[in-house]
Amino acid sequence: SVLFAVVSVVLVCFVQERGALGFERHYHVTDPFIRRLGLEAELQGHSGCVNCLEWNEKGDLLASGSDDQHTIVWDPLHHKKLLSMHTGHTANIFSVKFLPHSGDRILITGAADSKVHVHDLTVKETIHMFGDHTNRVKRIATAPMWPNTFWSAAEDGLIRQYDLRENSKRSEVLIDLTEYCGQLVEAKCLTVNPQDNNYLAVGASGPFVRLYDIRMIHNHRKSMKQSPSAGVHTFCDRQKPLPDGAAQYYVAGHLPVKLPDYNNRLRVLVATYVTFSPDGTELLVNMGGEQVYLFDLTYKQRPYTFLLPKKCHTSGEVQNGKTSTNGVSNGIHLHSNGFRLSEGRAHVSPQVELPPYLERIKQQANEAFACQLWTQAIQLYSKAVQKAPNNAMLYGNRAAAYMKRKWDGDHYDALRDCLKAISLNPCHLKAHFRLARCLFELKYVAEALECLDDFKGKFPEQAHSSACDALDRDINAALFSKNDNAEDKKGGGPIRVRATGRKDSISEDEMVLRERSYDYKFRYCGHCNTTTDIKEANFFGSNAQYIVSGSDDGSFFIWEKETTNLVRVLQGDESIVNCLQPHPSYCFLATSGIDPVVRLWNPRPESETLNGRVVVDMEGASQANQRRMNADPLEVMLLNMGYRITGLTSGGAGGSDDEDSSEGQVQCRPS
Repeated sequence: SVLFAVVSVVLVCFVQERGALGFERHYHVTDPFIRRLGLEAELQGHSGCVNCLEWNEKGDLLASGSDDQHTIVWDPLHHKKLLSMHTGHTANIFSVKFLPHSGDRILITGAADSKVHVHDLTVKETIHMFGDHTNRVKRIATAPMWPNTFWSAAEDGLIRQYDLRENSKRSEVLIDLTEYCGQLVEAKCLTVNPQDNNYLAVGASGPFVRLYDIRMIHNHRKSMKQSPSAGVHTFCDRQKPLPDGAAQYYVAGHLPVKLPDYNNRLRVLVATYVTFSPDGTELLVNMGGEQVYLFDLTYKQRPYTFLLPKKCHTSGEVQNGKTSTNGVSNGIHLHSNGFRLSEGRAHVSPQVELPPYLERIKQQANEAFACQLWTQAIQLYSKAVQKAPNNAMLYGNRAAAYMKRKWDGDHYDALRDCLKAISLNPCHLKAHFRLARCLFELKYVAEALECLDDFKGKFPEQAHSSACDALDRDINAALFSKNDNAEDKKGGGPIRVRATGRKDSISEDEMVLRERSYDYKFRYCGHCNTTTDIKEANFFGSNAQYIVSGSDDGSFFIWEKETTNLVRVLQGDESIVNCLQPHPSYCFLATSGIDPVVRLWNPRPESETLNGRVVVDMEGASQANQRRMNADPLEVMLLNMGYRITGLTSGGAGGSDDEDSSEGQVQCRPS
């Protein structure tokens, strides 16, 4: 017994010393905590909008920057203001960062006066001022591996790197986006991978997010300087500013096609915030004018495109997600750069029956669908998909719900689900037809016609259904209109570079990088991000179990990462929530926005039954935000002034839902 007691004491000490922090960080954000999250305190001290927040590494200090040109360092655990200083900036502060390995003594700020300032908090003095940018500085990034180095992103299109060592104290251009995208491009945000500090992600105007290898860029420039022919150039010489392989692009697959439509409606797409997951394997992007997207950096995938199987059983036993166990058919590739038919033969996954608890979830989703509760149906299908990722029927049903809801990006997510369903069962009748409809809605008109023709060949009994006839008419009308427009525009093409050499549009190198872009893994909907260009989205929890984002409606939204389901909405500001910074170790969240305060959130005691900050109608808030994102800019202005705008549809952005009347037996109900 004595030996057992000694071993127990040793084990406890080991857990305390080695495992306490890991255990704490692993379990510090759980579902019960999220559902009890509420307002703990408001930190008052600023006299303007609070545009940026930053925790120190230990989590016992919180820095904030404001329109009042001051930075404040707080003791958030005791709700105390420790230090307030004027930064020397002459305009709004947009970014604040502690310099790693400085003992929380050095703080860096970037502001709308185009300046970057370095401050020594122990003496409350600004010790360095950099004025190299020519437009507003939007973000600062630091990295533990580079203790004397930091980076800035500004609206002059430049990413600058700074060296604070005694013999240097200078900045240099690391990346010049104007070399690729023209003079009007603006860099908005940047972040360094926490696990590999050689990788830097950059968000800018437009839908593309860029990932750069800093070490590769430096090595390339060093070799260029050391090359014997470095100073000898001919007229035809063209030196690339970045080496091949130093940049990877990421984009939500539907956005490049949607861009002209958004531009016509004065709807701006811009990445307002980028951040890596704690393990560095995922990249989260808050896309201004659109949704929040998560990209998988390990299992990268090309944008989903139209690829059809060549053969398919047509008997009734192999339709709508149900198939015999020995069915074999040509499969499809899910990821590719082009629209082409697949070759070879792929095994059709047998569709086993769902376990009873998942069957109940599916039935609940079907009932929600029947009641036209599209978001509720999507969330239930998503919950089931997470538990049964190889069930074609679930993907097909969720695709139908996406197509009915019609929020921004829904048709593309539906296309992805259709392709997944077909890959699991190449003879999923409804998935084939929905794929053709999705392609049409996404403006892939010729591909939609090819897909519809393929559908008619595989399922001849459906060839003359009302749904097929209606889609056929839509496609042919669009093709006729497209041909007319092509004749009108004949002879005129886009000019990328003027003869003078001044770049007005994207370069050939940029075109190649965009064509090689990778697609997203998950999409998060419900918030609105159209009014400010500093709106953040972040991982919440050491395992990045949740996603949080600010919103133009004064709320912040919390989603489950893996299901993408919305689980909590809280009112965080009287106008707009811009900043959300989770504590590094606790279930503790700092937020700020237009109000001149910093708000702190944590799980409230169970004895506190009333939480006035909770937005109970999450579905209503999400629908209102989708309408806001699709509203005319004048209407948005009037909404912000308090006027009610009539004429916006109540069923979500994208107009009235009238597909049931033309679907026949193909698409009207989930399976």
